Amino acid sequence: MRLRNKPWAADLLEEHPEIVEKSPTEWRGNWKKKFANDNPIYVEVGTGKGQFVTKMAKANPDVNFIGIEKYESVLVTGVQRVMEEAPSNLRFLQEDVKNIADFFESSEVDRVFINFTDPWPKKRHAKRRLTHEYFLSMYEQILKKDGEVHFKTDNQGLFEYSIESLTHYGFQLKNISLDLHNSDMTNNVMTEYEERFSKKGMRIFRLEASLKK
Repeated sequence: MRLRNKPWAADLLEEHPEIVEKSPTEWRGNWKKKFANDNPIYVEVGTGKGQFVTKMAKANPDVNFIGIEKYESVLVTGVQRVMEEAPSNLRFLQEDVKNIADFFESSEVDRVFINFTDPWPKKRHAKRRLTHEYFLSMYEQILKKDGEVHFKTDNQGLFEYSIESLTHYGFQLKNISLDLHNSDMTNNVMTEYEERFSKKGMRIFRLEASLKK
């Protein structure tokens, strides 16, 4: 994906600390104080333009949502989407997912969402896939006992790889769908990519995984 340069993006993110948390390491272990409640914490890694996590936050006011996106030129669209009326249970982090264990204490997160991540199809790039054991080890660290990973993709190769990777690591899989939009799942919240791909008739793959600690 070629990113469009937005030289003004950094300034806009800086202007909205009520939406974008600039010092997430300071809140490690204290995110419930940040949100001023004791609600569950759900994290989306690679949140992109934020459509999914924003809709989820609005639909689930009793859950705290945090979207992590590395590229400010992408995240700025998500901030623009909500800066007039941001849900109080939503925060964005303009950070690299590989540092996620620096932002959350052990067992602080209830659920991790991985939606339409880059498949990195070349074998030599496998470690960059967000379902590689390198990342799974960090999800294990931050997730509570019985916490879950929810994964969606349009890429069958990545889906098959992820099933193998998650299973090998010790995750228990459930609610596996090989064609989500022709399944009986209700209340599915779509990402921007999901809307685009489903309109083209492409299959969407989905699964849920939990790790018993």
